Amino acid sequence: QVQLVESGGGLVQAGGSLRLSCAVSGSIFSINRMDWYRQAPGKQRDLVATITGGGVTVYADSVKGRFTISRDNAKNTVYLQMNSLKPEDTAVYNCRGVIQESRFRGPYDYWGQGTQVTVSP
Repeated sequence: QVQLVESGGGLVQAGGSLRLSCAVSGSIFSINRMDWYRQAPGKQRDLVATITGGGVTVYADSVKGRFTISRDNAKNTVYLQMNSLKPEDTAVYNCRGVIQESRFRGPYDYWGQGTQVTVSP
């Protein structure tokens, strides 16, 4: 069973930085893409950043120039470096992976449990 576990959330002041981690474990044949989503209470879940299997990155306009998604393949870990944080970045951040466990099964959508990021004024 593939599992995604996020860590690194916390409380920071505006202008500060946090580095979120998403550790992937289990059987992995291929990874189509890895995403970071976030959701604040009462709001929809928004896609923050994407990194494809080929290493192409895509960012939401609201975080361009401030956030960076990356991956350490040796550690099976995806990161989200968040700089110049704003109060509006406050949300639960979830890691999502579209992962194929073997060539005999199609890809499946996996989600981590989420980590809270709170940015104070």
